[in-house]
Amino acid sequence: MLDNAFFNRDAVAVAKALLGKVLRHRYQDVWLACRIIETEAYYRKEKGSHASLGFTEKRKAMFMPPGTIYMYYARGGDSLNISVRGKGNAVLIKSAFPWFDQQSPPATLQIMQKLNPVKGGGGKRPLEKLCAGQTLLCRALNLKVREWDQHQFDANRFYLDDVNNVVSRIIQTTRLGIPEGRDAHLMYRFIDYEYAKFSTRNPLTRRGARAGKDYKILSHHGE
Repeated sequence: MLDNAFFNRDAVAVAKALLGKVLRHRYQDVWLACRIIETEAYYRKEKGSHASLGFTEKRKAMFMPPGTIYMYYARGGDSLNISVRGKGNAVLIKSAFPWFDQQSPPATLQIMQKLNPVKGGGGKRPLEKLCAGQTLLCRALNLKVREWDQHQFDANRFYLDDVNNVVSRIIQTTRLGIPEGRDAHLMYRFIDYEYAKFSTRNPLTRRGARAGKDYKILSHHGE
């Protein structure tokens, strides 16, 4: 389990370091899990952050100690963030990929698909689409705002695990959903290069995107 010291660092450093880590949430008698493949860093000082709008009871978690869970509703779904060093700073878990091991065996996939079905009765959501977005991953793991906002991680219920996944290359690019005039140009989104095609939006395949201008490829975490 990652401790609070892991989060007591700069938001960009934490956003990069979270790639490859595994989210584990206990659902009934089983552990559901997914590997983090995409994150976004947010600072209170920049206009894209919720915290830039000031302290409110709903945003309280971002002003609490590093490692505090901040969850909110985004487009009708739950969204997972974690506070980091500096009041008002946080990292958003943008997308993930289902993870299976001894603790979270392949049979858990069926549970995740049942929790996060295709809308409109379209059947099971494909494995590669199950956690491909901030609200989708929360739905697949059954993470709820009302249960976890402003709380700490719990080794018996919900935590982040370092399973020694090696992330050799990271894509750095702009965040998604940031309106013009609210620091949309800042390159605070980070994607595990090997899982880019499963991310929310792959900058490598975006029409007209140019390396060095629209995205950068980092050879390591660069901390």
